[in-house]
Amino acid sequence: MWDVIQKGGPLMYLIILCSIVALAVTIERLYHLHRAKIDSDKFMEGISNILKRNRIMEAIDLCEKTPGPAAKVLKQGLLRASKEKEEIKGAIESAGKEEVFYLERYLGVLATIAGVAPLLGFLGTVTGMISAFMEIQRLEGSVNAAVLAGGIWQALITTAAGLIVGITTFIFYNYLVTRVQRFVFEIESSSNDLMEMLIEEKLTETTFGGR
Repeated sequence: MWDVIQKGGPLMYLIILCSIVALAVTIERLYHLHRAKIDSDKFMEGISNILKRNRIMEAIDLCEKTPGPAAKVLKQGLLRASKEKEEIKGAIESAGKEEVFYLERYLGVLATIAGVAPLLGFLGTVTGMISAFMEIQRLEGSVNAAVLAGGIWQALITTAAGLIVGITTFIFYNYLVTRVQRFVFEIESSSNDLMEMLIEEKLTETTFGGR
């Protein structure tokens, strides 16, 4: 394997570096998203039951004990439960944008590697072919087919390596994007449910106050 890498030329080392970075980012993102995963239906049911008893601090405490971006976003809304609707909504939206930023962190790196790795492979092949034909010219064409074929397959090593890294990275990038989109949907859905709960509680308080 090491002999093959060396025959691929200097660009093979860049492709290997890309693969290492892509692997590290993928593992980090998978770990982070796994830790953030919760049963959102059960969590929202717990928040609803607590708010029905008008225990805002208990709901905030539940958010602090629950992992995941949705809980952090809802906490910001609950901290302003006594405020006006627009202020609550603004706090939730601000917290939501921050959490989405953290969810999408480093995904741009994977997208870049997925695009750059194959290009590095093609560049390695082109430079390898140039070197092969320069050698043919130096020998004034006195080369056999075996020598020419050997130079060509060595040049194509970088293309194969670049495509392997690029395709693999692209697959994991799309998988992680899908996971992030699911978290974003949970944040939006949970935020809307919380707003409805808080508005309902305020309307209830107003109705009782008028009796």
